Amino acid sequence: MEINIKEEGDYKFIDEGEGKVLLLLHGLFGALSNWDYVVNHFKKNYRVIIPLLPIYEMPLRQAGLEGLVKHLSGFVNKKGLSEMTLMGNSLGGHVALIYTLENPDKVNRLVLTGSSGLFENAMGGSYPKRGSYEYIKERVEYTFYDPKTATKEYVDEVFETTKSIPKCMRIVAIAKSAQRHNMAQEISRIKVPVLLVWGLNDTITPPMVAHEFNRLIPNSTLRFIDKCCHAPMMEHPEKFNVILEEFLTTTNT
Repeated sequence: MEINIKEEGDYKFIDEGEGKVLLLLHGLFGALSNWDYVVNHFKKNYRVIIPLLPIYEMPLRQAGLEGLVKHLSGFVNKKGLSEMTLMGNSLGGHVALIYTLENPDKVNRLVLTGSSGLFENAMGGSYPKRGSYEYIKERVEYTFYDPKTATKEYVDEVFETTKSIPKCMRIVAIAKSAQRHNMAQEISRIKVPVLLVWGLNDTITPPMVAHEFNRLIPNSTLRFIDKCCHAPMMEHPEKFNVILEEFLTTTNT
């Protein structure tokens, strides 16, 4: 999909289609392209919006969950959005959880896939590590069941990012912020319908994390995808879209 990135003030985003809003949030090393298949499928019937989270640009002292949620809140208010289905992968799920708790009047439904917020494996090691392309390639591939899902373009993009010391400092600060912020005591207050779509082979937020989210969030539904790791919407987009379509249809408000 050719990505048409729009820019308004401090915000960069994708805005495709018309109808009820699906707002998608990428993860720490995610990109807008992670959601290509979701955008292509759902823009026929929904307005699909993806704000680019300022992970690499935000002031270092603000680099954390609080800063990202503030950015999202400012974007939603600027665009006048409401009655949203909010969807997040990995760190994006964590941001979505906090935003939903702080703005229950704005969110009608919540979708989490490989979300942090309870436990995460920090990509299996001391990530990021600068200078070694093979190391970065190995770590990126670690997030997928089939390593071939990690295209050379995607690995190159992550490698270029990790070559920057300021960007690495922000990444580490945000990752530590996420690891410190356990939401087990808060998420039982979420009342909207919640869909949990998890890779059965997720190594970052293992299946036990999905079961714990399902146990703690009252109105939640858990669906697993086999032979799938941390980004189901990238590894098994067709299965992911079928599950999401079914949820959107059965919880239509």
